Amino acid sequence: MHCPHCRHSDTRVLDSRVAEDGASIRRRRQCPRCERRFTTLEQMQLLVVKRSGVVEPFSREKVMRGVAKACKGRPVTEDDVARLGQQVEECLRASGQAEIPADDVGVAILGPLRQLDAVAYLRFASVYRHYDSVEDFEVEIDHLRQSALAVH
Repeated sequence: MHCPHCRHSDTRVLDSRVAEDGASIRRRRQCPRCERRFTTLEQMQLLVVKRSGVVEPFSREKVMRGVAKACKGRPVTEDDVARLGQQVEECLRASGQAEIPADDVGVAILGPLRQLDAVAYLRFASVYRHYDSVEDFEVEIDHLRQSALAVH
């Protein structure tokens, strides 16, 4: 770890604490050269493995953009979309895997989106699950109706 003040290449850890509900570690460091202190926040990097085999860093913003598109014109606020993005990221981090298949990201989105807005869920599911026909929509709508009846 380089000192952000003098760029010395070696620093000493003074204190380490778990932060953000265990998702990251906060470290208090000191540079032996300039003796200035600074804080670092270490977090496990989630990687998404696409169907093509390409690996890219997980992006909560990308999840939120996709959900926002599905929610366009629906009574869903930006805060709702942000909470859903956070839920998805927390779910993926809780899996304990550093590399997440892209399909698992989609599955992690579908559950909370279904709770948020059924129409947005259908829009997202139609793209994610590659609906090819009206029958695919009908089957999914029947599932939504059955789960709504089970709740009531």
